[in-house]
Amino acid sequence: MKYALRATVTAVAATITLPFLPGTSAAAPAVTGPDGGVAGTAWTAAEDGPQQYPNIHIDWDVPIRMSDGTVLKGNVYRPADAIGRPVDVRTPAIVNMTPYTKLVSAIADQAGSIPGLSDALLHLFQQIDMSGTPLSGLTDFTRAFGGGELRNFSVDRQLVESGYTQVVVDVRGTGFSQGDWDILRGREQQDTVEVIDWASRQPWSDGKVGMNGISYSGINQVQAAEKHPPALKAIFPVVPGSDLIDDVLAPGGGFGVNFIPLWLSAVNGLKWVPDLKSLATGNFDTKWLTDRAADPLTYMDVLANAYTQPRIQDLDPRLKRMLTDMSSDRKQWMGDPGRITIPTFVVGGWHDLFTYSESKIYNQVSMPPGQKQLFMGNTYHVTSGNETGRPGLPPRLDVLQRAWFDKWLKGIDNGIDRYGPVTLRQQGGGWITQGGFGATAPAEEASKYRRMYLSANRSGTANSVYDGSLTGGPNGDTASLTVAPGLSTVCSNDAAQATTGVLAIINACGSDSRIAEINALTFTSAPVPGATTISGPIAVHLNTVQDAADGYWTVTVNDVAPDGQSTVLTSGQLMASLRQIDDAHSTRSANGDYTDPRAYVSLDKRQPTVPGRPTILDIALSGTQAVLQPGHRLRVDVFAGNFPKGLPILPMLVDTGLKPEHVRLDQNRPSFVNLPVTGEPGW
Repeated sequence: MKYALRATVTAVAATITLPFLPGTSAAAPAVTGPDGGVAGTAWTAAEDGPQQYPNIHIDWDVPIRMSDGTVLKGNVYRPADAIGRPVDVRTPAIVNMTPYTKLVSAIADQAGSIPGLSDALLHLFQQIDMSGTPLSGLTDFTRAFGGGELRNFSVDRQLVESGYTQVVVDVRGTGFSQGDWDILRGREQQDTVEVIDWASRQPWSDGKVGMNGISYSGINQVQAAEKHPPALKAIFPVVPGSDLIDDVLAPGGGFGVNFIPLWLSAVNGLKWVPDLKSLATGNFDTKWLTDRAADPLTYMDVLANAYTQPRIQDLDPRLKRMLTDMSSDRKQWMGDPGRITIPTFVVGGWHDLFTYSESKIYNQVSMPPGQKQLFMGNTYHVTSGNETGRPGLPPRLDVLQRAWFDKWLKGIDNGIDRYGPVTLRQQGGGWITQGGFGATAPAEEASKYRRMYLSANRSGTANSVYDGSLTGGPNGDTASLTVAPGLSTVCSNDAAQATTGVLAIINACGSDSRIAEINALTFTSAPVPGATTISGPIAVHLNTVQDAADGYWTVTVNDVAPDGQSTVLTSGQLMASLRQIDDAHSTRSANGDYTDPRAYVSLDKRQPTVPGRPTILDIALSGTQAVLQPGHRLRVDVFAGNFPKGLPILPMLVDTGLKPEHVRLDQNRPSFVNLPVTGEPGW
């Protein structure tokens, strides 16, 4: 089947001029729209067609010694001849640094190495469709697998057979590598730089290195590129983060109590899987075992401490350093994408764990558009690429990755630098390309910010604690609207986001907020008469009153359809005591309102609230791209909590007393949402 499919692709490719092959001088094919036009078809043909080399040779568990003596283990996948001998040709290297043990990548790769199976699975995953069922979200998962996500995560055999060497390395303290797991901090970042240098100096390397991988491996790429290792020429990070505190550890101060424990447990469990081959051959690495015994459950004790100590002063010092703005630990997790000066292709999603960072990474990278790209789907963390690879849609992620590396590591003029540079799936609409996003959007694409005011006038559209309205101008409303902590958010878009998208399989939780809104204050606009685009980051300004020394606030901005379905476009959260804004890293619209109010989220900046006294909160919501279709409404939901996505650490939870919280509507101190709008919504 594999060769039949290749023959079909070859026939298609024969009808296309492929002027980007090495040694030719013709212009690159035309690039048009999200699918890439003629060039996009050629990129797919290059990835799916016959490759230069017929086989792959694997060197298992290659030792790579770091400057401090710690030995990391990597699998090296090289192009090979028909009988599996590595070819005597120097190739670019693609490095993937993973904490999930390269054993997982190897298992996925071996399944893909069965003749015909990889192509058959890609086709099968693309065909599964559960639309119209209560589990329609399952379709996003299967189509993500078929959209190239698995090849980006594990090993892309087509890429290797086309003349690249793939190097998959267990980061220190995980998999078969020695050492203590450093979780994206300084020593691990130094390891990545040293692995890049090692790969560039191997006999099989031509000296050029790229990086790929998903999630943790995407973050690792961004961190490495900031350090300018000479051999690193291009990166292709899928769902990466940059500010790891605001992204996932403690967004707005609400500790990631759902995702973080599951993730830490998974990695800590996998790092104990031994190298059975070395045991069988009598070459077991006793240093590996000693290191595991010294660091058996990295940071699990810190997590337990966060929910067993009721006083700030009794918290584990490591936790304090994580949650203190100027600490050395915090600084290591605070990236600076502005230092990146190599071609960077960022793949993200509007409901990803790291969506707050992804568009920011693109905007900050110090490269011209084209040499940096942003690709945002309407996706969760594990559903990247779910709307790709079919007629009229963007190419699959593995196809885009191949084109990216062919351009920047092999010098093939294939037109990928003229794709995008920003390719977006509009929520409520389709795929578009544009010249920038948010702060980098050209003037003709830029949205204009405007206030929409929270009003006590009932809209008659929501079943919520209080069904208020959004008005286009100031209103004279005076009211105190109360919302109490609850559990309705267990079935919500934020809960789906925190489970990396798994909960989104259930329609009622992933794509409809009406269950969650039962315990929310809702504020809904009049319907828009024409298509209205919202593009960029959003900020909500609330005049609040707490009944305790702290409060935990969550806000969503939703698209409400005529049938009442309420779909979250973006969300944000904030502990009232962590409300102090870092103006140096925040942005404002022309009228002075915040568009991205970045809170310090730092224990040393805490300001407990005074019960009964008004407290102004400016809450940042991740950037988004959405279209309200005619007849749709805009809604702001306000919650007094966000479980299970976030839960304050015990000292702050104690300070909230789990007491009700209040939005005070006052014409002298109005509450509003600051929206980037294109079009005339008629509000």
